[in-house]
Amino acid sequence: MAVSYKKLWKLLIDKNMKKKDLRMATGISTTTLAKLGKDENVSTDILAKICKVLECDVGDIMEMMNDKSE
Repeated sequence: MAVSYKKLWKLLIDKNMKKKDLRMATGISTTTLAKLGKDENVSTDILAKICKVLECDVGDIMEMMNDKSE
């Protein structure tokens, strides 16, 4: 299974936020933000911080996809 953060990027657009704004609000590193941009795995702590700042649930920022669909 692969992970996709397309929902996160759409949510940022809806909230008129830039990736930099998210990074500053959550305190995540640029490396972690790059991992999100590449649809790589990040810790649940990071996902929880993002959800807290965006006032959403994990399902609102990510989804699991079959590897074959990539």
